[in-house]
Amino acid sequence: MKTDLSKKEAQEKITEFFNSDFSKEEMKKIKRLAMKYKIKLGDHRKQFCKSCLSQLKGELRISRTKNAVYKTIICNCCNTRNKFKI
Repeated sequence: MKTDLSKKEAQEKITEFFNSDFSKEEMKKIKRLAMKYKIKLGDHRKQFCKSCLSQLKGELRISRTKNAVYKTIICNCCNTRNKFKI
């Protein structure tokens, strides 16, 4: 039997999830929950890889352009570059 959550309960579940370690399958479920209740992940997006959804660990590089500074993390699992503006 499925239970429907309120948007506030879903938000609490998402914040609790990111306080611990997680796997790819769990990340897929949480991302789907956030999309269902239209909850923005915000800064939590920087904690997982954009392509394989595993916890983001790997090589860190900082680069500067004329207008901005970027943090690039290369994922250990899939070697994808995850680029975030600082």
